[in-house]
Amino acid sequence: MAKNTTARTSGTANRRGRRHPLATVALLVIGLLSTGGAYALFTGTASAAPATVHTQASTEEGKKLFAANCATCHGLSAQGVAGVAPSLYGVGAASVDFQVGTGRMPLANQGPQAEQKPVQFTNEQIASLAQYVASLAPGPGIPSSKYLQANGNSSTGAELFRINCAMCHNVAGAGGALTEGKFAPALSGVLPQHIYEAMVTGPQNMPVFNDKNLTPTQKADIITYLKYLDKNPSPGGFDLGNLGPVAEGLFIWIFGLGAVVGVTIWIAAKAN
Repeated sequence: MAKNTTARTSGTANRRGRRHPLATVALLVIGLLSTGGAYALFTGTASAAPATVHTQASTEEGKKLFAANCATCHGLSAQGVAGVAPSLYGVGAASVDFQVGTGRMPLANQGPQAEQKPVQFTNEQIASLAQYVASLAPGPGIPSSKYLQANGNSSTGAELFRINCAMCHNVAGAGGALTEGKFAPALSGVLPQHIYEAMVTGPQNMPVFNDKNLTPTQKADIITYLKYLDKNPSPGGFDLGNLGPVAEGLFIWIFGLGAVVGVTIWIAAKAN
């Protein structure tokens, strides 16, 4: 009986000796990692894979469109051509969406600056072109829709516009002439997305307003102000293109005083 007891005690001790104190913890960790890895693999395959395929397909489509419509000026690799067109590395999707989405690109002919004309591509093609150029190097992306709703502070936007933009675009966004045949375009009817993209990319002679110059919220306020002008035209009379007091004064000087002189001459002639 004592021998059996001794044998059982010895067997138990041996079994305890073979099991490491951290064996249970290790098994739990291995189980959790295996379960989490399997879950991530299956869910990633189910949801992320289609988006990746779509993105790659859009980039390839954009590359084909670029080669057919843009490479003549910007080079096959978008590296630019000296004296013809700049490099597109780092301009980002925002620049492409603005230039192509407003019809300024592809360029119709060489001139002081690219002028707006009918858009030549569909929205899907523009998105593919923008995605391809964005894949070449980091740059400003397409703005978030929350900044494009024109629901910001129009008073703040008006003040920011007068300080930063009115010297070229006119206080009412009517546009104006610049040097060497260039001009700041009118901003009435421009899509909020294109206004925001112009601020972050600085097309033509326009300076770049990054997020340190104007925060996204301030850009949204400027858009709100411009959309307010679209919805609230001049309350009465001729707005004369919203060109400001110089144009209005010239109108009064030529036509107003001219009318007074004409009536005076008519009255004098009638009396004689």
